[in-house]
Amino acid sequence: MLPTTFFFRATLAFFWLLAFSSATHDISVDGFYMLGLSEGEQAFFVGIRNTFYRIAMVTGQGLLVILAGYLESSSFFGEPESQKSIAFAWAFTFAVLAILFVLFAIYHKFFLPHPDEDVQKASVGIESILVGFKETIRAYFVKKEIWTILGFLLLFRLGESQLVKMASPFLLDAKSIGGLGLSTEQVGFAYGTIGIIALTVGGIFGGWLASRMGFGRLIWLFVISMNLPNLVYVYLSYVQPSATWIIVTSVGIEQLGYGFGFTAYTLYMLYVSAGKYQTAHFAFSTGIMALGMMVPGMVSGWIQETVGYQHFFVWVMLCTIPGFVMAKVIKIDKNFGVKKE
Repeated sequence: MLPTTFFFRATLAFFWLLAFSSATHDISVDGFYMLGLSEGEQAFFVGIRNTFYRIAMVTGQGLLVILAGYLESSSFFGEPESQKSIAFAWAFTFAVLAILFVLFAIYHKFFLPHPDEDVQKASVGIESILVGFKETIRAYFVKKEIWTILGFLLLFRLGESQLVKMASPFLLDAKSIGGLGLSTEQVGFAYGTIGIIALTVGGIFGGWLASRMGFGRLIWLFVISMNLPNLVYVYLSYVQPSATWIIVTSVGIEQLGYGFGFTAYTLYMLYVSAGKYQTAHFAFSTGIMALGMMVPGMVSGWIQETVGYQHFFVWVMLCTIPGFVMAKVIKIDKNFGVKKE
């Protein structure tokens, strides 16, 4: 819709539809994951699962951005960097993405395994559905330590929720306004190549370690890995290095820590969701997680414009403190997630 005169309204409409599709898909994926794997297997594969989830996000922020950036600066759609060229470059990029989704859907239809517990349910009336939905909600919010659970889900990613919104603008903005002045393709390389490698290593290692030692024994290592690497953005904002390798290495360090540390968040959601309504309760937890990401993310741009990048990233580090506090408060079985031989 970018080449049209009504692209903004059309884009908002598509975003609205995508949000519903994404939420429904997340619930299905979570349920499939929990039905198909035992507790130990869930812990072992959680890093791999999170890695591929993050790879999907980095693909959008990295690989596809590289493609769009290349097409913008080429003469494939007309004069390079012109409004027409930029619009058609992004339209083509999203067309490629749509085709990939169709191919993935066909692949999943024929090759995904079928867990024994994943059976067709008998048809029920609307009244039974509403009663069951009410009981599912009640069962979640009467859990022991529910306020601690909610506090952890909302606050553990408080710093990251703001950092993730402003990291790419910081890398792209000119140095005169506090950014690093990278090109679109350079940012794509930082996240789409180095970021993916670091994220993959961190995520897989985190899941593997949790399945060997147990979630409870590693909680502080996960928390530190999740939050302390954000310091690289404080460094970058104050020094504004010109060497691309320094910037790319910093992004890699942050992504490595994120990949390893996010294992804790997913394992905790699995831990508190165990029971009769595990799929629905995991969906509730991811919804609360999304709320904890969305609200701080909404104001991150305003905060950055008010205080500048340097003070903004210092603020992000201060926002990691509640995550450490909640990690101290929560109660976890030390052996949760250990893979049984």
